[in-house]
Amino acid sequence: MLDFPNAKINLGLYITEKRPDGFHNLQSCFYPVRWCDALELLPAEELRFDMTGLPVPGNPETNLCLKAYKLLQQDYNLPPVHLHLHKVIPMGAGLGGGSADAAFTLRLLNQQFALNLSDEVLENYARQLGSDCAFFVQNKPVIATERGDVFTPVALDLSGYTCVVVYPGIHITTAEAYGSIKPQQPSCSMEMLLKQDVKVWKEVLKNDFEEALFPKYPELPQLKEQLYEAGATYAAMTGSGSAVYGLFKETPPNLVFPAHYAVWQGLL
Repeated sequence: MLDFPNAKINLGLYITEKRPDGFHNLQSCFYPVRWCDALELLPAEELRFDMTGLPVPGNPETNLCLKAYKLLQQDYNLPPVHLHLHKVIPMGAGLGGGSADAAFTLRLLNQQFALNLSDEVLENYARQLGSDCAFFVQNKPVIATERGDVFTPVALDLSGYTCVVVYPGIHITTAEAYGSIKPQQPSCSMEMLLKQDVKVWKEVLKNDFEEALFPKYPELPQLKEQLYEAGATYAAMTGSGSAVYGLFKETPPNLVFPAHYAVWQGLL
């Protein structure tokens, strides 16, 4: 079985408070984009996991795909499988690629072994793997709250917009991003902000991490400004960075970025 775990962008991101468990509560809109990895699942005599594409730091034995398999294996006595991940979505970019890989592993296992697990059950497994993993089970636009794992459906349709996502090769860890953030409540709810015309999002829809990280990494505000100068209706950093995206109502011009930047462009 083959599937293509996709990335997501954050439309607005507000860090509202520090939780007693050390995590943070947030408000954001998660929106899927079609920048994808490739994940293949095959029957096997023994458990096997390997990767191609972008190098993934750390021990492969701790990869979220393997963790996802082991979660279901312990509850449903699954036979061994061969998982192959071709990594395309950059890491440390705020695009949720690793979370998507984990959630899609759960989905593929559910299909392969006819477990008939509901989306709700899969989401509960996904929450054990990472704060935004559960989003990729249903993979539809939502307003995310609490740790980014409680979802409210949102009637937001950006089809027709072209999204340009640019990753400048700066790996920002979650710990670094949250270490310089000052939680505060937004002046307006996400629901109200998203109901406003995309043309005014530039003035009202913010990512709290920009204030903390832009002074440290000047490439990021420069990228955002470059996208606006090219005609973006809205541009922002996604997640805790460092990818920056622009939404274009018209087909954007040919944008030129440094050779080491990773760029994806496509319709939403």
